[in-house]
Amino acid sequence: MFNKRRVCIIGLGYIGLPTAALLANRGYQVHGVDINQQVIDTINLGEIHIVEPDLEKFVQNAVKKQYLKASNNPAESDIFLIAVPTPFHNNTSNNLSSSPEPNIDFVVDATKKIAPYIKSGNLVLLESTSPVGTTDMMFDILKKEGVDMENVYIAHSPERVLPGNIMHELIANDRIVGGIDEKSTKNAADFYRTFVEGEVLETSARTAEMTKLTENSFRDVNIAFANELSILCHDLDIDALELISLANRHPRVNILSPGCGVGGHCIAVDPWFIVHSADGKANLIEQARRTNDYKVNWVIDRVKEQIIKYEKDKRRLPSIACMGLAFKPNIDDLRESPALQIATMLNDSYNIVAVEPNIREHSFLKIVPYLEGLKADICIYLVAHDQFKNDQVKRTDLDFCGIKYRK
Repeated sequence: MFNKRRVCIIGLGYIGLPTAALLANRGYQVHGVDINQQVIDTINLGEIHIVEPDLEKFVQNAVKKQYLKASNNPAESDIFLIAVPTPFHNNTSNNLSSSPEPNIDFVVDATKKIAPYIKSGNLVLLESTSPVGTTDMMFDILKKEGVDMENVYIAHSPERVLPGNIMHELIANDRIVGGIDEKSTKNAADFYRTFVEGEVLETSARTAEMTKLTENSFRDVNIAFANELSILCHDLDIDALELISLANRHPRVNILSPGCGVGGHCIAVDPWFIVHSADGKANLIEQARRTNDYKVNWVIDRVKEQIIKYEKDKRRLPSIACMGLAFKPNIDDLRESPALQIATMLNDSYNIVAVEPNIREHSFLKIVPYLEGLKADICIYLVAHDQFKNDQVKRTDLDFCGIKYRK
């Protein structure tokens, strides 16, 4: 029976906080660590700083019962779980001539930060999506920091949850666990089986790392196919949505719906990790990623065409509302969001307001209520938030790229 009950979680963001709250509600004594003091203070009040269904009640209950505490620094624990961002060194994913380089500095810093607290028998878990070899690197870092690694177990278990349904999927989804050795794999798997109802699948650390990258690259390639179809159909004067609907009547065809790009810290990022380490061999994966990044620029060009037409007809520039900024419906997550990229680039030249029902303000975009946004001359529907689906305003599809305009 698994009897380690103290967990220290590094990173209290979109994965770390839900995981911390879930474990705390399962009886684990959870010590959460974050570098943002406002995040720490918010959690210790039993409140949340991100939008995620059911999360707040989990946090409230855990804090109230004193099973969850947030701090700036780690504490001695049985289990250390790292859930920090893994961005790019330079955010050049939209640059068609370069490949972004994965930045694992946060993982390195977190590993060094927990080193003084690690004792014999501890389990160290990495949940951050990472390039192949990162988990092995953590072993080397801890050893270099002076940790006796003889009875320290290290494993990788990539998160595989959908924002908007995280609290359910943390429990229900199958989990992949890969250690740096067999004992590490077994210890990690035993831990996850205490709260995961899906199957816990055991493998090596390198395979676990590559599995997450593979899953999201597969999805990226399929989305790129749909986005490329929408571009081709625009040139051929074909309704792409009708075309896809008809093609999907084939029993073995299931084409996705096109959109304005791909966002989030998974599908829009993970394929580059493979490309970066593939020595030019990941040609299909790379081209899919570039196709989805290009879709943002393509959409902006179509919007500018409409602006020019409006200006010619009305003899003035139109007011423009970008409907939605998040990378997917019904969440507040703006990471790698193509909708945000589109609004930002248009904002450089035009009078833009943004409607994003899941955030209160933005650093440089003016956020307005939905009804006020509807007063704009052109409404660009970028994200299919539920708040937009009951809209009775007549819309017309333009270019079949997932964006709708009210004229």
